[in-house]
Amino acid sequence: MLSLTVSFQVVPGHLDLLVEAIRTQAERSITKEPGCLYFDVGQDTADDHHVTLYELYADDAAVEAHRSTPHFKVWREALAEHVVPGSLAVTVARRLIHHADEG
Repeated sequence: MLSLTVSFQVVPGHLDLLVEAIRTQAERSITKEPGCLYFDVGQDTADDHHVTLYELYADDAAVEAHRSTPHFKVWREALAEHVVPGSLAVTVARRLIHHADEG
């Protein structure tokens, strides 16, 4: 299983537009990509223009499939328009340990 952590700073005044783009991206990733297992979006409590995505994918093929979808292309266009240049950071990692409260 692979995790993607994506972090970026939103251009001031663009937060609502970017949140809508994220909402669409997350919904399509979960509903149209069998290999996308989880898609979470967080907003920094100290800086509402700093956003982090946490995504889980079944394997390398699922990540590649994700990156080749039409909705990913639209998402990349939204990033180019609404994200502060140079602030985007993407980490791809193999999940080593998972612990969740199932209650």
